[in-house]
Amino acid sequence: MRSFKFTSVLLGILVLLGACSTTTSNEIQHMVIFNLPYAEGSVEAGKFLEDGTRILTAIPVVKNFQAFQQVSEKNDFQYGFSMVFANQEDYNTYNMHPDHVAFVQERWMKEVTDFLEIDFKKP
Repeated sequence: MRSFKFTSVLLGILVLLGACSTTTSNEIQHMVIFNLPYAEGSVEAGKFLEDGTRILTAIPVVKNFQAFQQVSEKNDFQYGFSMVFANQEDYNTYNMHPDHVAFVQERWMKEVTDFLEIDFKKP
């Protein structure tokens, strides 16, 4: 069953990529799908999504940031963040940026209960 769920999740992400992305060959599409310990639609979940959007979009190398709520019954993840980086250098800059590091340490690690991270680049 886990394999089917993973395949469904991956297929959904690939569809999302096709619908949302216009990446060039050097660009990296970074996506995370995740669960929170809060009820869907709760104030706490909304605050996490709003804070993540505000903090992560303020990092200069982040392009095309989007936050999503899962609607498919084919997987168990509730939410997603998606963003594009111009190249590997920008992606590395994002990963080491103090605001990203602080968000991961202060919010992500404390509130996210499960996640899947996928980074795509056009062949």
